[in-house]
Amino acid sequence: MALQRKVDPLSEEALQHFKTYKYSSVDKSPLSYYVLRHYWNACVEFLPLWLAPNMVTLIGLVCVVANVALLAIMDPDLQGPKYSWVYYSYAIGVWAYSTLDNIDGKQARRTGTSSGLGELFDHGIDSLNCTLASLLETSAMGLGPTKLGTLTALIPALAMFFSTWETYHTHTLYLGYFNGPTEGLAIAALIMAVSGYFGPQIWHQPMANLIGFPQLLGNLSVVDIWAPLLLTTFFIAALPPCVMNVAEARRAKGLPLAPVFLEWWPMVVFTGSLVAWLGSPYSHLLPDNHLCLLCFTLSFVFGRMNTMTVLAHLTRQPYPYWTWILLPLIGGAALVSLPYLGFEGISAELELYYLWAYFAVSAVAYSRWAYRVVTAICKYLNVRALTIPEEKWKALEEQQRKSRAPDKAAQERSYSGEKGKHA
Repeated sequence: MALQRKVDPLSEEALQHFKTYKYSSVDKSPLSYYVLRHYWNACVEFLPLWLAPNMVTLIGLVCVVANVALLAIMDPDLQGPKYSWVYYSYAIGVWAYSTLDNIDGKQARRTGTSSGLGELFDHGIDSLNCTLASLLETSAMGLGPTKLGTLTALIPALAMFFSTWETYHTHTLYLGYFNGPTEGLAIAALIMAVSGYFGPQIWHQPMANLIGFPQLLGNLSVVDIWAPLLLTTFFIAALPPCVMNVAEARRAKGLPLAPVFLEWWPMVVFTGSLVAWLGSPYSHLLPDNHLCLLCFTLSFVFGRMNTMTVLAHLTRQPYPYWTWILLPLIGGAALVSLPYLGFEGISAELELYYLWAYFAVSAVAYSRWAYRVVTAICKYLNVRALTIPEEKWKALEEQQRKSRAPDKAAQERSYSGEKGKHA
């Protein structure tokens, strides 16, 4: 089998695939089908026709980012905010993000502005948001800058990575019976609301105090089972379906399965470097409460790494095995490992400076790359990223007004008939 030829993903040869783009998804979630789709269909009708779908997506991210800023002010140590309204704000922000993330595509179809740029923008925002929304959960549960708090904040990136990897091979977004964008965000918002009412200590108290069965549960709390629950959910509900769907897609094309596991390399480096960095007894990031800054940094790092895969999927390019933005992450793991090699360990101050530098570099690198990608696609497709041309949305409003006019006239005739009948 000949190797796929790699070209610049922003070249005309690659971008031509945007003109034949067709979105494909499968959502098996009962919560989506029986409950939330009706809610989403109602919500999208409240959006004005001049509001671009990508702007809907961006507003959703702002809802989370605003709450992350609130977290930084009200709960920098991640032990749980003092005021209950902060928890409710978290819950509203995450729920608003979930809602807007699910109606942006409906708004695109409603306004006739669907394109591959929308999928790239949507999944790009999701990639940025992975660690941010989950950081709110760490705060709401009062987990602190601990390894458990870190796992809570970062494990959604694992699920997002493998979902994107699956989509790259199948060209279909599969959402299972239990998935992060639906059940995951709903549970996160519920946890935040419960914390607002009862306080974060509810997750640290024995479950037997709430639901009984003391002989069975003993002093076991939600926090005690939280890490096994997160890991089990990922390894049972998230990862296996991704692998099975990719295997089926490869078999359908007569391609071997084994080579695709090499594509896990970016996530192996990402996860392995984090474990080595934060797990080292010579690291000061968690003991000195720098988890928030780390998550802000990793938002850009994972955002670029994952969105490169989305772009490769949309432009039918070879899988991106590497991005240089992972190098400083490897560097951080190496710096705290120096004592193992007989060298003096890095100081807490220098490690913090290193993390701040990594944050600045990753933010600038991601922003420049995202601007370059979005600008190139908009120019090629002759579309706007965040606005709808005035003539287009006004024509849609006129069309909508005309379509409603016959219905209104029919209602008036019916009403007149009823009046005559009862006169």
